[in-house]
Amino acid sequence: QVQLVESGGGLVQPGGSLRLSCAASGFTVIGWFRQAPGKEREGVSSIKSSDGSTYYADSVKGRFTISRDNAKNTVYLQMNSLKPEDTAVYYCAARARPTAYWPYLWKVDYDYWGQGTQVTVSS
Repeated sequence: QVQLVESGGGLVQPGGSLRLSCAASGFTVIGWFRQAPGKEREGVSSIKSSDGSTYYADSVKGRFTISRDNAKNTVYLQMNSLKPEDTAVYYCAARARPTAYWPYLWKVDYDYWGQGTQVTVSS
């Protein structure tokens, strides 16, 4: 059973920063999704293992940065200039299937999920 381990959520004031971590290895794509109360889970960012290609949703572009540390088998999501609308449960997702196109934006594109970590942006 594959397990993705996320960490790094918490409470932060607007304009603050958080870094989420996802321990995962051997996957073709790692993505971050988020789900706010009463809303659908949405793709936030993703990174392709083969060449490091990245994707960002328009709502986070310029504020969030996805990166990977291959030595630690960990993918990070650095979140800066956080806004109250960023409040959600953030999920790490992993794709095991080969990549045929880019980016992968939908839940069905991913095969494994973490348990989620709460991010709350509030003063």
